[in-house]
Amino acid sequence: MYRSMAAATVRGGPPTDSGDYVVGLNQVPRWSDAEQRSSSAYENEDPSFPNSYFLDPLTSSHGAESGSNGIKSRFPVDHEISLKIYLWRGSPWNLEVDAVVNSTNENLDEAHSSPGLHAAAGPGLAEECAALGGCRTGMAKVTNAYDLPARKVIHTVGPKYAVKYHTAAENALSHCYRSCLELLIENRLQSIAMGCIYTEAKNYPREPAAHVAIRTVRRFLEKQKNKITAIVFCNITSSDTEIYKRLLPLYFPRDKHEEELGLSKLPADVGDENGETIITERKIRIQPLPAVAKTIPKPPTASVVDLPVSDVGLTNRRNSSYLDSYLDPSFMSLIKDPDQRRKEQWEKSAQAQSSWNCAKLLGFGDLGGPPLSVAEEYSLHSRYLAKANSLNLSEIAEMKIVYRGGVDSEGRPVMVVVGAHFLLRCLDLERFVLYVVKEFEPLIQKPYTIVYFHSAASLQL
Repeated sequence: MYRSMAAATVRGGPPTDSGDYVVGLNQVPRWSDAEQRSSSAYENEDPSFPNSYFLDPLTSSHGAESGSNGIKSRFPVDHEISLKIYLWRGSPWNLEVDAVVNSTNENLDEAHSSPGLHAAAGPGLAEECAALGGCRTGMAKVTNAYDLPARKVIHTVGPKYAVKYHTAAENALSHCYRSCLELLIENRLQSIAMGCIYTEAKNYPREPAAHVAIRTVRRFLEKQKNKITAIVFCNITSSDTEIYKRLLPLYFPRDKHEEELGLSKLPADVGDENGETIITERKIRIQPLPAVAKTIPKPPTASVVDLPVSDVGLTNRRNSSYLDSYLDPSFMSLIKDPDQRRKEQWEKSAQAQSSWNCAKLLGFGDLGGPPLSVAEEYSLHSRYLAKANSLNLSEIAEMKIVYRGGVDSEGRPVMVVVGAHFLLRCLDLERFVLYVVKEFEPLIQKPYTIVYFHSAASLQL
């Protein structure tokens, strides 16, 4: 059914619409190749999903001046690992690899599988999927590939995304990629093509998902690089390809320059040794037992006296006090509540800040928290912007608290803020913040002007 692509075909070029060409790994661009390094012009963006959400982490001006400052990179240059990474824009079903990944739902339905898979593989794949008994979110199962050039298909179920459960979704997505790679090794396979394991229907933002995918693969290769020869990141749209081109240098730097840039451009939280997010407050805090002295008091010898059955337990509890010598009081004490610690940090930071802000002007006092690093600001901004773009905030716009007001005498866009319209009793503050993030996003790349009107504003909000 499939024909080999001619050797004269341009490397990395997309297959024809018929989809009957076989693409070998020697025709897929390797990430460490010089042609990828020198490529700066991206293809036209997919109009259905404009990628104007985030700054290029390798070219944005802020944070670049921070430098390495002697900080050790969390993802140092490793040429042996980078040689195993490929980037391909096109259908993964044409690739001649050991396994391809299908993003599906818990029932492994044909209708919810990655586009084009079942049409390319034939009816046998759907029949085998129906016999697997489903698959849980974050897990993976393997089937034959049937009419595909690949040997196997690995099916995995990506998580639904919600900002409120960001960490849970992030860890579930990370587990998807790791489960696929573990199945690859278990089946004695060495090369795999992985598409984006998330769908628009599940609302997972593209760029945060790409961070999870790339860092999970990096951490897995650090442990299992001798068992895997090639991992191909497959992208269907130009916007996904652009995201991967910008993020791959952060996790798979090809030289010291890219490694140093990654120090300031990586998100604040890049996970543990497996790429999963760790929440410090949820970690079990157990201290080791202290060294026990050589002379350990022995439990008192009970006298041979017949005791009533009801008194036996009481006597044993009294005699167990000798165990206290094994325990350090600090082992038994609780560390201060994490929420209380965070509150104290915020209060301390708020007292230290004396600069003017809008919240003070409106009579709310200082609402600021601890200062964030550039990486933390980038991560927080990306989550807020993704949520803002997924919501209808028209009721906030109708209140005319913040709105575009044309341009000033120098041609800079003007944002108008009307204090009198800021009625807290009628306002969902969280949705207002999301609206502000969304409205200011097109302006923050260039100089702009803010005009604040305080007339008729009252502290009785």
